[in-house]
This record gives sequence, structure tokens and C-alpha cells, in this order.
Amino acid sequence: MQKSSRPSHRRRGIYLLPNLFTTAALFAGFFAVVAAMNGRFENAAVAIFIAMILDGIDGRVARLTNTQSEFGAEYDSLSDMVSFGVAPSLVMYEWSLSSLVAQGPIWGKLAWLGAFVYVACAALRLARFNVQVDTADKRYFLGLPSPAAAATVVGMVWFCTEAGIRGEDVALYALILTTFIGLLMVSNFFFYSFKEVNFRGKVPFMVLLLVVLIFAFASIDPPTILFVVFFLYSLSGPVFSLVRRVRKVNSRGRKLKSSSSDEAGKDTGK
Repeated sequence: MQKSSRPSHRRRGIYLLPNLFTTAALFAGFFAVVAAMNGRFENAAVAIFIAMILDGIDGRVARLTNTQSEFGAEYDSLSDMVSFGVAPSLVMYEWSLSSLVAQGPIWGKLAWLGAFVYVACAALRLARFNVQVDTADKRYFLGLPSPAAAATVVGMVWFCTEAGIRGEDVALYALILTTFIGLLMVSNFFFYSFKEVNFRGKVPFMVLLLVVLIFAFASIDPPTILFVVFFLYSLSGPVFSLVRRVRKVNSRGRKLKSSSSDEAGKDTGK
């Protein structure tokens, strides 16, 4: 009997556990879109925050179980595009930006253009991250991370909904915030990544007490606390860059003064 000369192909599969969390994050983002279309903006905001938690879990699960793969990385990026790119933009548009249409056709165009700028910037941010993931400094993110950007945008929606503020009353502010946060994602500002924090190491007792207090304050008024925290984090990049530039200017000024004083000392010494 002749053996078959057909080459045997090894069956290739995907790791189930980390991709389950990625799929759950994708589902949360899709649910946020559907909830916003039905006017359930609070549920939409909560769903995106849940997607953030799931997005943070899938990568850690993959590293702990040694189930990292190129498929998982690409799938995670596509999930992030839906949950932190398309979903926050549509939630903000349905809640507030769409009301600008009543102000005139130009305002209506600016509304959907602002929403599109956010989506496009999220796509560019994710593409740049995938290209620079092996060469970038692990301590910092170049540009605002898309999960933090989504948390800032939907955090405003959740905060205003809980406070009884209508979207049409703050439509202009919502347009400015959405566009500004979108541009921060593709900016050259550095944002601290918190990847150097060692959760397995020992910490002082006061640090643990501080964590408990943060959770306590967050449980009192989650919409307000989350919106303020992520909004301040969004501002940390420009502020950090400004501080670094001021320090460089001051250091150059001190060097020029020291060099000029040295030259003056040499001249007087002649």
C-alpha cells in the first residue's frame, strides 16, 4: 500500500481563556451602543467601564497562563476599537451632540464631525500602539490610552445623567471635551502607565489605608469620582509635558548663567 503524499497540516487553534474576556469586553461595548440607542445612557456608561475592567483582565490572564498570541493581540485591538472608540463616541452623540442639529446645519455637522474625530483618533492611537509596542518605554504611554479616553467621555455622560443635567444643555461642552480627548489620544504627550507598580511586593500600612479610603470615596458617588479621576488623568499628560519644558528651560538658564560667570571670572583673573 502506498502512503499518501499529501502533507499533514497541523491544526492550529486559539487560546480560549484570555479571548473569553476579550469577547466579554467586546460584548460590553456593543451593549453600550444598543443601550444608548434606546436612551439608557447610564447603563451604556456602566457597560463601557465594565469593558475597561475586562480589557485589563484579559492581558494579565494571558501573561499568567502563558497563552499570549498574535491572534489575541489583534483581537484585543479590534475589541478596544469597538468598546473604547466607536461606543463612547456614539453614546456621547446620542446623549448630547445630536441636539446641536437644532442649532443649525453647521452645528449639526460639527457634532458628528467631533464624534468622528474621536473615533478616528482612537483607531490611530491603537494602530500606533501596536506598531510601537516593542520599542516604547513601558513606564509611559505615548498619547492618552483609549480606555482612559473612553472613561472620560462616558464619565461625563454618567455624571450629568446622575446629576439631572440634560445632554442638550451641555452640548457645546460635550463637543469640546470629545474633540479634545480624541486629539489627546494621538498627541505626543506622555501619560504614566502604572506598569511599574509591584502589586506582589510589600507596601507600608498607610498605602493600604489610602487604597481603602479611595474605594470608600468611590463607592459614595461613583459617577463623580470616576469622571474627576479620569479627567485629571487626561490632563496629566499636558501638565507633565509643560513641567518638563519649564525644567529644561530653567536648567538651560542656570547653565548659561554658570558659564557666563565662569567666563567673567576668567576675564577678571587675567
